[in-house]
Amino acid sequence: MSPYDVRMAGAEHLEGARGVMLDTFYHEFGYGYRPEWHWDVIDLEGAYLRPARHALFVAVEGAEVVGTTAVRAAPPTCPPHPRSLADRYPAATTAQIFRVYVRAGHRRHGLARAMVGLARRFVTDAGGYEALYLHTDTRVEGAEAFWRSLATPVHDGRDGDAGHFQTLHFEIPLGVGRAE
Repeated sequence: MSPYDVRMAGAEHLEGARGVMLDTFYHEFGYGYRPEWHWDVIDLEGAYLRPARHALFVAVEGAEVVGTTAVRAAPPTCPPHPRSLADRYPAATTAQIFRVYVRAGHRRHGLARAMVGLARRFVTDAGGYEALYLHTDTRVEGAEAFWRSLATPVHDGRDGDAGHFQTLHFEIPLGVGRAE
């Protein structure tokens, strides 16, 4: 039996989830908290628990949150992303996956895959969404291979459309498909 529980977050998980996210920004990404990119982390309840079509998922071991995944109605913004992506994924019908992070000591247990699966089911069940979009920085070890196993690439921004990032954009099929 797994020591992990993967579920939709409640108020009791917010501090732990925030810790996973902030630690990722500082220790994994190396640039720390940036309010223009990470505003949602300060108000997780307002960003993910209160809006009906938004959600936060956590992986928990005992009482410790060790992983996060979030969904909100949010198309790719232009800039920094290309206008073609903003046009392809309109706000009213696009859900975006954010904050897929697992603490280093808990990786390789299927936690990210399980949280993304819950997020996908949530988006499908919420209704009104036609697309599930995400982007990742390919410099993060394992990120590209992980997302390619679940999603379809829709734009490769590694040639400069995202500034100093090496961004690859994906869509996860809704309904039956790869992300099951």
